[in-house]
Amino acid sequence: MKKFFRFIFKLILGLIAFSIFIVLLYKWVPVPATPLMVIRYFENPEEPIKHDWVSYNEISGYLPLAVLSSEDQNFLNHSGFDMKAIEKAIENNNKGKRVRGASTISQQTAKNVFLWPQRNWFRKGMEAYFTLLIETMWSKQRIMEVYLNSIEMGQGVYGAEAASQHWFKKSASKLTAYEAAAIAAILPNPRVYRANPASSYIAQRKSWIVRQMQNYGPFSIKN
Repeated sequence: MKKFFRFIFKLILGLIAFSIFIVLLYKWVPVPATPLMVIRYFENPEEPIKHDWVSYNEISGYLPLAVLSSEDQNFLNHSGFDMKAIEKAIENNNKGKRVRGASTISQQTAKNVFLWPQRNWFRKGMEAYFTLLIETMWSKQRIMEVYLNSIEMGQGVYGAEAASQHWFKKSASKLTAYEAAAIAAILPNPRVYRANPASSYIAQRKSWIVRQMQNYGPFSIKN
């Protein structure tokens, strides 16, 4: 039994060391692929994977503003978890209203880059662990850069550059405010919604995001 527990202890330490190593590595190295990309490939090998990494400075400033305005307006102020949003989500869910999440951009980044999409308490615990790691080891700009380069933005489309080319036939650096808002608008279900041409629902959501962008105003993320 002692050998068994010693083995388990060493295994846990090894996994912790590896997780810290990979988070530190991705602090500087582009993320080549995510678990979701691999899963999608095996689900449908004939579906091409479009994913072109670009630096934060090669992405139109409208896109980080659009996702921040629509997904996580407190991104620059929290440390990975938006407690007010979590409390509000719990309150709404307890009242029987439509279930709503409270995942921050940091949590979504941790999930997309390091974990699988299945929902269970173990996965949520791992998501919290990796969120703490990236918030500790990465800058806010790096978190946003990895997020914009890794999330699914259409069927087989991952990241800002691929999405910009797919939906608007232009580079991510050339996106307008309305185009950035259109991409942000489809993120809740990017395999169903279309950024261009947009349905009436996405058009309404896009207009709402643009208003949120205007209300939020200019912002900058230090590296």
